[in-house]
Amino acid sequence: MKHINIPENPMGKYIKHPERYKFVDGEWWYYYPKTGSSLKSGNHTRERAETLRKRFDKVMTVNGKYIPRSHPLHKPGNYKTFEAAAFSSFEKYESSTEGEVYIVSNPAWKDWFKVGMAIDADDRCKGYQTSSPFRDYRIEYRKEFKDRRSAESTAHRRLKRICNEYEGEWFYTNINKVIEVIESI
Repeated sequence: MKHINIPENPMGKYIKHPERYKFVDGEWWYYYPKTGSSLKSGNHTRERAETLRKRFDKVMTVNGKYIPRSHPLHKPGNYKTFEAAAFSSFEKYESSTEGEVYIVSNPAWKDWFKVGMAIDADDRCKGYQTSSPFRDYRIEYRKEFKDRRSAESTAHRRLKRICNEYEGEWFYTNINKVIEVIESI
């Protein structure tokens, strides 16, 4: 008797009904239940498992609910929330340490300066502009760091010691003091 190596089913961990899969003629096939047929053509009772897998790889679900491809935020995968789907691309952003610590100002708040961090300060500043009808946020200063998170944290800690007023990442002080603190890191 000849031994046949049967390859792994391409559906892998996605198999919900293993009894519906059969290895026939050198391929894995999914057999639709007798009460139904293929969703695409509706005229046959089996479909290649590989074809089914390719279709599943294009599916998006949010909290178990199917999201059609026509949805503006469609991105293949299974997500708990739309926010998780939107930010799933930022995994590399989260693990990346290099970037800039920057100072941003807005003339609406004289002598208040925000100290933040980003991979790209210009890109971050564009995001702030949407909250101002005058698009008047301005990057006053920036400095590159190997570990932007650590540098930002150090800057905040030092500024809190020398500023009488601060709110979150915003500090009421002279711009030269803020630059001096960041330069010293």
